[in-house]
Amino acid sequence: MNLTAADYVIHLDSWRNPAMEDQASDRAHLIGQQCPVTIYRLILSGTIEERILELHATKRDLADSLLEGTDQSGKLSTEDLSR
Repeated sequence: MNLTAADYVIHLDSWRNPAMEDQASDRAHLIGQQCPVTIYRLILSGTIEERILELHATKRDLADSLLEGTDQSGKLSTEDLSR
């Protein structure tokens, strides 16, 4: 799919794998894109999708702390490991 003229990317459904969603958004920033791209994620409050996005944020924060080598990696709880 050629998205070099895209101005907006709209995600209507949260995916369980945030890396796949990021990859889909990144396609609009391919070589040749001349315009800024605005990305929207439309989520209804009180839905499973909202909870999934909260889990995405938690997982990203956890992964960032592990990859940065901070002391957070030594403090993983059973709850963190089960997510």
